[in-house]
Amino acid sequence: MRTLELTADRGGERLDSFIARRCPELSRSHARRLIDDGLVAVNGRHGKPSERVTAGVHVSVTIPPPETIDLAPEEIPLTIIYQDNDIIVLDKPPGLTVHPAPGHPSGTLVNALLAACPDLRGIAGTLRPGIVHRLDKDTSGLMVVAKNDRAQRALQRQLRDREVHKTYLALVHGVPRPREGSIEAPIGRHPKNRKKMAVVAGGREATTRYRVREELGGGRYSLLEVEPVTGRTHQIRVHMSALGHAIIGDATYGKHSDFIARQALHASKLAFAMPLGGRAVEFESPLPPDFRAAVERLRTA
Repeated sequence: MRTLELTADRGGERLDSFIARRCPELSRSHARRLIDDGLVAVNGRHGKPSERVTAGVHVSVTIPPPETIDLAPEEIPLTIIYQDNDIIVLDKPPGLTVHPAPGHPSGTLVNALLAACPDLRGIAGTLRPGIVHRLDKDTSGLMVVAKNDRAQRALQRQLRDREVHKTYLALVHGVPRPREGSIEAPIGRHPKNRKKMAVVAGGREATTRYRVREELGGGRYSLLEVEPVTGRTHQIRVHMSALGHAIIGDATYGKHSDFIARQALHASKLAFAMPLGGRAVEFESPLPPDFRAAVERLRTA
């Protein structure tokens, strides 16, 4: 439990907005919740989120320790590439689900992070990591995770403004023509299978850039470098399938493969600005063993 003593430096601002501006670690929704819980006093009386503060008023904000959530920390092996007080950059292995879900409360990346990060400050008052983007269970590679509200807001803004740059490596059937191009096709729920996504009229705008890095198996396969400009669910998998070059091993949008036991998609590069200070950083991840072995087999297929 800690208490912050603030003095309003200008008038006319909503109380919840004032607190969020003066306390970078608090989002406006978190500030509003503290006010509603009676943990904010304005000149000694309980405040209201929408009230307007006047210059010079004294605001006292009590921040309780993060609440625990009904998730158990689990010692699941993680490859952490970088970590500081604000973020964690990790190399997710294939087969690891990111978020707990009904009927699947354990064995996830979130459970692993709860064990791996004893200094986790929590998001919006709860002791949990801030997942700002995801990788499918069977996609491997780089992710950045926020450790506090300030970092989460900074990363979410960069993602919204398309300032986070992600590069994937993908093994696909055939060789796209042209060898370098851009796929612009809207993505939405599949009209017949709600568990799948598809290119559909009226879907959300989606753009994916690709470049052939290497032809394999006499032109029957290829290794692509892929950059999703937008961030739609299953975007790369849907776009490559729609182009007629489904990702090898993708049973949902293509077919099973003898070369690899999951979709051959790996998040190999991740670039963004650090939440505190704005320094530009880029991280890289090598191909995991199963993907590397598939490439070697396809070279001689």
